[in-house]
Amino acid sequence: MRHLFARTFTAILAWLALSLAFGATDAFASYGHGFYGDVNDQVVTLAGFCVIGFFVVFVTVMSLLQGWLERRKEARKAAHAALGIGRWLGGW
Repeated sequence: MRHLFARTFTAILAWLALSLAFGATDAFASYGHGFYGDVNDQVVTLAGFCVIGFFVVFVTVMSLLQGWLERRKEARKAAHAALGIGRWLGGW
């Protein structure tokens, strides 16, 4: 069984290497223009501002989510304490 896994893994790795090697020629065929086309300073600046904006929104949303989950956890702990659930009731 291990021999079959090793052969399959080697075949997949070889296929991946060959596809990347032959796919690289397509990437360089457009003389560096890429998928977007010609890139000037305005496009680069806008992309930078988009990255900055993404991280601001991401950190804000994740902080709000963490606060919401923290409030839920504290409420659940308070409810368990009020009901006596989770309290150490026995000994050895």
